[in-house]
Amino acid sequence: MDPESEIAFEFVPIIRQYRSGRVERLLPANPVPPSVDAATGVASKDVTVDPTTGLWARLYLPARPADSKLPIVLYLHGGCFVAGSAADAPDHAFLNRLCASARAIAVSVEYRLAPEHPVPACYDDAWAALRWALDGAADPWLRDRGDRDRLFVVGYSTGGNVAHNVTLRAGSPDSLPRDARVRGLALLHPYFLSAGADGETEATQAWLRAKLEELWGFVCGGRTAGLDDPRVNPVADGAPSLRRLGCGRVLVCLAEEELRPRGKAYHDGLLASGWPEEDVELLDSVGEDHEFFLREPRSAKALALMDRLVAFIAGKQ
Repeated sequence: MDPESEIAFEFVPIIRQYRSGRVERLLPANPVPPSVDAATGVASKDVTVDPTTGLWARLYLPARPADSKLPIVLYLHGGCFVAGSAADAPDHAFLNRLCASARAIAVSVEYRLAPEHPVPACYDDAWAALRWALDGAADPWLRDRGDRDRLFVVGYSTGGNVAHNVTLRAGSPDSLPRDARVRGLALLHPYFLSAGADGETEATQAWLRAKLEELWGFVCGGRTAGLDDPRVNPVADGAPSLRRLGCGRVLVCLAEEELRPRGKAYHDGLLASGWPEEDVELLDSVGEDHEFFLREPRSAKALALMDRLVAFIAGKQ
């Protein structure tokens, strides 16, 4: 068969790769430019983080910033490691709302995608963006308005997986500047997997679960220990203790979907590792699907999720 037409990997409706290496991304792209948002007054701009890798980020600044410095949110989009962008319209609108409500500066990371750039490229890019955001000379918005002692890492879906791995790295000794700190980690419907069966998984979800598991090997270029790889299964035997996360608080948000059991296992793993109950929060959006808060931002449960995030960022210092 012609390698240009023979399919090597396919996950409809997200991605298809042919034996020749050619990649088709199947999700419709809807990028929007940076702007001053008419509804919230939040300004945005695109900046280069690392010209050697092409890494860039979209920065967000709320209107009429206060005299005091603002918390910084490092945001990592979803897309199964193979799709998505800091310029996508739903994520852009979400960050306009979040920055306006939380009075925070956001750094939305355009990390490199698999399969052209297999895992751990996304982790390396997120780490570079975090260190860049904490660099006092990174950008005038961050230098003049950002509080390096109040940085929050927020990740959605596979971005939640990236957020976990980056925050774990931040827990290593001397990994961050002395006057910088990750105050909190917020995971929105994070992509974690497990080699064992999940009691909550329905038979009708078997195909999806199998594809999510196959996806992990695909985005790693085959260089993984499989479903017990601690990067995708943080509660696997032998995984680094979650007590080593380099942050002060954690918020785990769940939806009624295939990834829910593993997100709940992560929350429970935090408590089992010794995290104080008052520093671990759980929000379970029962009856909602994976991306409801991006698709229907004015729904009651999407507003509740936004309120919880805002409170988390404004919480105890």
